[in-house]
Amino acid sequence: MKKIILVAILILFHSGLILSQDGNEGAKIKFDTKVYNYGTIYQKGDGNCQFKFTNTGDQPLSLTAVRSSCGCTVPKWPRKPIMPGDTAKIKVTYDTRRLGPINKQITVRSNAKNGTMILRIKGKVIRPTQEAPKKVKSDMDK
Repeated sequence: MKKIILVAILILFHSGLILSQDGNEGAKIKFDTKVYNYGTIYQKGDGNCQFKFTNTGDQPLSLTAVRSSCGCTVPKWPRKPIMPGDTAKIKVTYDTRRLGPINKQITVRSNAKNGTMILRIKGKVIRPTQEAPKKVKSDMDK
């Protein structure tokens, strides 16, 4: 008798859980690309890029934190909720005064069901090439 009552309680509890789910999947974030490659850029060149994303879920998407792996990379993100089906952008500025390879990570935290997302920027910053000196014609070139 105790087993029958216990089984009945478990069935009712399980049924209640199934019925309480209303079919909503929540917010979901989908990026067009997760890696931005600057390629080779000159020192003090344009270090701006952006990551476009869409809320593919059925609830509003809120970005709670967007952090970079170092102070040379500054992200800016929308503070207002992104409605289902809408798109937005995270703008990233890299300090191109620093020479050498670029390999930085941007961590995006949100209320999305698919969790924390990692974005990357990569490339290489080089010194601007100097212009070759102009050849002066001499008497020997005539």
